[in-house]
Amino acid sequence: MNVRISPTAMTQAPESVFSVPGMRCAGCISKLEKGLALVPGILAARVNFTAKRVTISHTPALAIPELQSALAELGFEAQPIGSVLALSDGAESRDLVRAMAVAGFGMMNVMLFSVSVWSGADGTTRDLFHWLSAIIALPVIAYAGRPFFRSAWRALSKGRTNMDVPISIGVILASALSLYETIIGGEHAYFDGAVMLLFFLLTGRWLDAVMRDRARDGVTALLRSTASGALVQTPDGGTQWLAASALSPSMVMHVAAGERLAADGVILSGRSHFDRSLLTGESVPVAAGVGDKALAGTLNVSGPISIAITAAGSDTAIADIARLMEEAGQSRSRYVRIADRAARFYAPAVHTLALASFAGWMIAGAGWHASLLIAVAVLIITCPCALGLAVPAAQIVAAGALMRAGVLVKDGSALERLAEADHAVFDKTGTLTLGRPEPRNLDRLAPIQQSLTLALAQSSRHPLSEALRRALSDRGIVPVAISDVRETPGEGMTALWNGKPVRLGRPATASGDMATALQIGDAAATTIFFTDPLRPGAEQAIVDLTELGLPASILSGDSPEAVAKIADTLRIPARAGMLPAEKCAAIAAEAARGAHILMVGDGLNDGPALAAGHVSMAPASASDASQNAADAVFLGDSLAPVATAVRVARATQRIVRQNFALAIGYNIVAVPLAISGQVTPLVAALAMSGSSIIVIANALRLRTSAQ
Repeated sequence: MNVRISPTAMTQAPESVFSVPGMRCAGCISKLEKGLALVPGILAARVNFTAKRVTISHTPALAIPELQSALAELGFEAQPIGSVLALSDGAESRDLVRAMAVAGFGMMNVMLFSVSVWSGADGTTRDLFHWLSAIIALPVIAYAGRPFFRSAWRALSKGRTNMDVPISIGVILASALSLYETIIGGEHAYFDGAVMLLFFLLTGRWLDAVMRDRARDGVTALLRSTASGALVQTPDGGTQWLAASALSPSMVMHVAAGERLAADGVILSGRSHFDRSLLTGESVPVAAGVGDKALAGTLNVSGPISIAITAAGSDTAIADIARLMEEAGQSRSRYVRIADRAARFYAPAVHTLALASFAGWMIAGAGWHASLLIAVAVLIITCPCALGLAVPAAQIVAAGALMRAGVLVKDGSALERLAEADHAVFDKTGTLTLGRPEPRNLDRLAPIQQSLTLALAQSSRHPLSEALRRALSDRGIVPVAISDVRETPGEGMTALWNGKPVRLGRPATASGDMATALQIGDAAATTIFFTDPLRPGAEQAIVDLTELGLPASILSGDSPEAVAKIADTLRIPARAGMLPAEKCAAIAAEAARGAHILMVGDGLNDGPALAAGHVSMAPASASDASQNAADAVFLGDSLAPVATAVRVARATQRIVRQNFALAIGYNIVAVPLAISGQVTPLVAALAMSGSSIIVIANALRLRTSAQ
């Protein structure tokens, strides 16, 4: 929950942003926000779990060190970061990879010695293998176990517990008892179980960290859409190149055709077309001239212009979209995954069982050694391997099945959210349609008209000209020779052919359709109309989603006329002319009514909406920002994989529930045996491994779920 105060106080309060890498589960959100709410001077706290970041609104009297101390009191180390748009550098993933590699190396070598002991080695040979195992395992455990040991110590030092506490206790006790057994020449040592446990747990944690890093990449990709700098006018009338971070509203920048804008502004001179797909999703560039607004990240398509800068850096429209993506993603980061929900109750239960077993056997007179062996067996047999694998094993197999079906899933929790989706929202251009205009009446043009059209079109970068060039070239049309070729922003191409003026450009009337017109001399112009075809399988995908309980609708930034045609064809409701913030607001309104929105979009303008949806998908042809903001990406032109992904996600949830039942059933049978002293730590380790194998085998049933 967020702490809320009056809007007036919030606008006056400074904000400080902290990186908190120690956030491990959704329960940390509640601990941080509730705990910080009790600190005098803190007005509000917002946690972004995906970015592992806390934004704190506070009174001016509170300084950074005091805020860090408040976070430390809650058990979280934090470092201030300078911008709300600052992102992780992937250091956590690299640290986990190193720890996982060390654990894997140790596990393979220790298991070689363990196999020899299990095969019957005894006496001096067994003791030698135990010592060799200790020499390898103890440094490996000390290094590879640091992520769990640090997390457990921070929790315990603040009087709290988490899943890393029983893991750490189990590993440390098993290692210490194994070392003791080795020193006294005992029969059993359990180094292999401790190292194997660390390896599998580190693998799961690394996969989770990689998925979160990918989720954070959306904002980075969006901000890369702006230019790195601009050519600005100097006071003496010259020009100077400045980085985007050095631009300010007092400057005038000159932008050549083909360049992206580094700041927002108003056009002072010149006229051009602008690709504004990041704001509207419209694939056709928009004409603009003196007095019109021009926004950072848009592409100046056709002519040089001068722009008076009105906003730069974090004040630009594209930075606002990046902030929308982050803020919208916070609601998704609050999603509590199944494994996190189970973890809330698991740690206290394991602690209680192990402690009760030790105390009970001590009271019964078994002695500390036997009592400790039983307690360690309880910790090992209840170690959350099967529980921890219940979700990721199913999700990994399902992700593999979806990959073979052309869907790349980036986040395991996305499958859980996808299974919960009950309404599908689509962007139009590039999502329901291919986003590639195609001329639809070229046959009406005479051969010479087609050759002239190709000659003019191949000299322009306009999307309609590109479409004409592709279509005519595929027909084998050869362009005629023309001269004095010119492009006038907003009007089109002109040239001379055999002394006659020819023109390819905006028609006098086009009834809202995408169109261009060819005119030769004084003859009547011939209008060429374009269509943006539906993706293959679009109509069937809408039917399939409806049958799955996901009625579909359209939210688009395109013109009402263009959107209406697609909506009528697919027979679904639609809203047109929407800006990114309006799409987010529409999705938030549906979520407030209890809907779980599956958002499918492709443009830069869809990034915030993709982050705002309960779950999201994007086509492989989407912008980098949209692909990174989405939870899944589908390959190819067909829209069929969207419905396939929903079906597989729901099948995955069924397998996950079965896996939890198997893991719980295993504990119901095995734990009483361990508490009663009938299971040694070695048997406990084998039982733990067996339960994990059963869970994995059940998950493998999902391999054919996407067929």
